[in-house]
Amino acid sequence: MSGGYSRDFLRTRLELPSPPATTILLDYTHFSVRFRAARKLAAIVGVNISGAELNPLAREGTWHFDDRIPREQQAGPDVYKNNAFDRGHLVRRLDPVWGDAATAKKANQDTFAYTNAAPQIDDFNQGKELWVGLEDHVLGHADAHDAKLSVFTGPVFLDDDPLYRGVQIPRKFWKIAAWTSEAKLAAVGFVLDQSPMLDKVELKKATSLWLLDGEPPPLGPFRTFQVPIGQIADLTGLSLSRLSRADRLVSGQLESGVEPRAMKLERAEQIRL
Repeated sequence: MSGGYSRDFLRTRLELPSPPATTILLDYTHFSVRFRAARKLAAIVGVNISGAELNPLAREGTWHFDDRIPREQQAGPDVYKNNAFDRGHLVRRLDPVWGDAATAKKANQDTFAYTNAAPQIDDFNQGKELWVGLEDHVLGHADAHDAKLSVFTGPVFLDDDPLYRGVQIPRKFWKIAAWTSEAKLAAVGFVLDQSPMLDKVELKKATSLWLLDGEPPPLGPFRTFQVPIGQIADLTGLSLSRLSRADRLVSGQLESGVEPRAMKLERAEQIRL
């Protein structure tokens, strides 16, 4: 049976980043979760994706608590009842589903642990332009090139995140995809913002702290940015210096004589890989 996230999966060693706050490390099939019990959610997840071995299993799985963590410390089914919140997979269901049939089946079910879920507004979680579309694009890159990817995902935890049914709801999520090109590390980072959608649930509207060039980003039903990975480090407190140095967005902008900055995405083709 395959273990959790492997730091030696790519052609260069890449550790699973560790948040500054205390977390519990949970290993699953082809992915790992650093779980922050104080927030009842994962602080970061890391998954290894083997494009050459992907197994497109049907969406079959049962959401379940992880018995290694007390149930009261996990954001369970009560958070998602009778509202517009989806159980948003942090590790995308298909990403770790590779290898032999038994391993792929186990990985598929592992992704349905509540420790791998976060409250995401249904339009945000299901929108092809957004969360699902971004992950399809990254996974498609791995599949098309028989590549190996390591992907890290997590919420942006802020002290003033709105409280709902005993859980503070993250307004933003981030993702970093990493791979090797000519034996060198390459990476890209994204921030996805569900703040404008939170009025679908009875939450106190929160002011977005995400600024683009010193000004609030354009209002809309959702917002997706490719961002310098260093900005994700600033938002989360994670140590991401190695990934920052491998950032394709920053290197491309510097080569063009442009100061590194976030880029609002309207379509997947804009992503700089």
